[in-house]
Amino acid sequence: MLGMIAAATLASSLLIAPAAQAQGHFPDPPAGEIVIDIVTVNGSGCPAGSAAVAVSEDNKAFTVTYSQYTAQVGVGAKPTDWRKNCQLNLIVHVPQGFTYAIAQTDYRGFAHLEKGATAVEKANYYFQGSSQTTPISHEFKGFLSDDWQTTDKVPVDQLVYKPCGEERNFNINTELRVSAGTSDPTKTTSFITMDSTDTSYKTIYHFAWKECPPKP
Repeated sequence: MLGMIAAATLASSLLIAPAAQAQGHFPDPPAGEIVIDIVTVNGSGCPAGSAAVAVSEDNKAFTVTYSQYTAQVGVGAKPTDWRKNCQLNLIVHVPQGFTYAIAQTDYRGFAHLEKGATAVEKANYYFQGSSQTTPISHEFKGFLSDDWQTTDKVPVDQLVYKPCGEERNFNINTELRVSAGTSDPTKTTSFITMDSTDTSYKTIYHFAWKECPPKP
């Protein structure tokens, strides 16, 4: 089981952003400590002990790294290896008087896809008790043998903040898939990974902060 995380969110529970935020001007990150407790980690892409998290020193983002997150097909692959997924369930603790959304997410990894093979990275996020956000997918086509990066940005007027004063778990779902397509899986191997074999392969979640109205 993982230790403690840093804070995050995007999901479904609507809070209307003030006019200043609607123009893209967000409050500075809170100075206090941000901690996330990992409640559960499930999925074939993140067996126990294979994922880790860290908060940035400026409280503007947190990172997730994986060590066993690889989908593959072909020589050496098991029949179930073509799809891997990971579900993180988090409790986020932020300084009093603030709430947050996820404004942008950067995914990084490596892919080797033979000519004719394809791969997909997909993700979505949501608060407990709220509707799931629409998953965003990115497709890669072979031939490819290189680092990859994708970025999901949320328009300012579509940011979803955790309701002020409510404790709701935050869920992050990610998935990697690979298909042999027209390549020959009896002679080749194609794969896509978010493994942190080197520390540059991190998923980065960028916060948008918002001050909560004072309690009556």
